[in-house]
This record gives sequence, structure tokens and C-alpha cells, in this order.
Amino acid sequence: MIIDSIQGNRSDLPADDLAALREDRVPLTNAQLLKRVQRVSTEAGEEIGLQLAQQQELRDGDVLHRDDSRIITVHVLPTDVLVISPEDITTMGFVAHSLGNRHLQAQFFGPESEYGRPVMVVLYDHTVEDFLTHHGTPFTREDRVMPAAFRHAEHSH
Repeated sequence: MIIDSIQGNRSDLPADDLAALREDRVPLTNAQLLKRVQRVSTEAGEEIGLQLAQQQELRDGDVLHRDDSRIITVHVLPTDVLVISPEDITTMGFVAHSLGNRHLQAQFFGPESEYGRPVMVVLYDHTVEDFLTHHGTPFTREDRVMPAAFRHAEHSH
């Protein structure tokens, strides 16, 4: 089966519709969310080819296929991340600047997020962990399903 577009997200489906379908999931890592052309397998073992449009990016729960009896969805696997919680804006600026100089991919969340406070989230790296520990910056190491894929920001010096 070749999939060339996303057909919505399972979170947008009425509960009754979803309950009537057999769900098969495609487990993907954070890095795989950005690949628009790839061969993947569902948890039931069915091979699927993805050939998505240039600007389509996969997210947890995306519907890849739906018919009368089943639905195939994206299941994003947890990612090993550091959740950084600086206690003040000066520390946040220092940490963001220092890690930005390393060209690290980061995501930022405000106090209204599931974290309940302003945080910076980066992929786990032992050198970042050492840096944060050395500078006394509060952080936790967690396995998280991220709402979007980590991506490099294009730039030049």
C-alpha cells in the first residue's frame, strides 16, 4: 500500500466511529516524522510505503488509511529528552544561547503547556546534561512523545 496524504487525525474522530474500527498503528521515531518518503511496517506487520507531499509532516495519531473496518494511524514512540526549567529569564537566556551555539534542536513550552511552567526541551545528549549540571540549571531526563518533530533550523553565518 502506498500512502500519499494524511487523512486527518484520530483525535478528531468521534469516539463511536473509532470504536467501530480495528486500529493498526505504525510506530515511528521522532526522526522518522520528518521523512516524507520511507517504507514502514504496522504493528500487525503490513508494509506501507509513504510518499507524502513536500510540506507534510507526521504527528501522533495521524490517519494514514481508513476503510469500512479498519484504520491505520501513526504512533509516535517516546523520545529521550532533557526538559530544562531555568528559574529566571537570565538563566534561560544563558542556556538558550549556549545550547544554540551548539546548533541543538529545541522546543519551547509556556506555563499553559502540560509542563505547567516555561521549559526548553532538547534531545538527550550527555554533554548537555553535563553542561546543565555544571551550571546548576534545573532539568529532568524524560521519555516523551513530542507534539512535533525536532528539526534543524536552516541558517548561515
